[in-house]
Amino acid sequence: MASKTIIFITGANTGIGYEAVKAFLSSSTPYHVFVGARNLEKLETAINSFGDTGIHKLVPVQIDLLSDESIVTAFKQVSSEVGYIDVLINNAGAATSAPPSRESFLQDYNVNVAGTYTVTDTFLPLLIKSSAPRLLFLTSGLSSFEEVTKPNPRFPSPPAGWPKAPTPTWVCYIASKAALNMVMINFARILKNDNVKVWCISPGFLATDLGGDRERLKAMGAGDPSLGGTFIKDVVEGARDEDVGKVIRRDMVQPW
Repeated sequence: MASKTIIFITGANTGIGYEAVKAFLSSSTPYHVFVGARNLEKLETAINSFGDTGIHKLVPVQIDLLSDESIVTAFKQVSSEVGYIDVLINNAGAATSAPPSRESFLQDYNVNVAGTYTVTDTFLPLLIKSSAPRLLFLTSGLSSFEEVTKPNPRFPSPPAGWPKAPTPTWVCYIASKAALNMVMINFARILKNDNVKVWCISPGFLATDLGGDRERLKAMGAGDPSLGGTFIKDVVEGARDEDVGKVIRRDMVQPW
């Protein structure tokens, strides 16, 4: 049997991360997946739900993006079991439900930008040892500067005067994801001569717990999270190698 492609993915006990692991298990390519999540009990429940993994191997890894100690501990666990990883998938994220404030902005930035950066920086010594390293960051379709500056009837400008209606809570989330896009660009630059293929993955409007009530999101037209999981697998397996260094959607390159 061919050697397994080794993956470390964060935030994989639910949503798109969970669906990505499921997609890897459906592949004819053998995978060794370190499945990361903050809550180890929920993570083990998620892994057990997959049943027989066949040619693949799943290993639970507890990791909290708000804790540098947790990130280092996760790195030590992975590096003690393998000498390298082929793919790092930064899937874990946060979206505050509180109105925009210093606290809520810092909450989303701490996970989506600072935490994700720290995970990547910590695991790079393992990633660059791969013969075909890949680095993925999960971003948002609403992180496109070009698109959000266009008129949108869903988000009209309020009448003149003050006070204004409350700013949507998702402003903190999309601002942090726009910053994450810049983090990706920087990693693509500094890892170019290490032959690391780097992307931001924009999975589309999907019904996940991160966005709130799944049924409400489905009623608004959100797709199934499995679409995002399959997309991630396809990128790992080479489907979008021509779009390295970009923010990619399932059917196009996302405008900056």
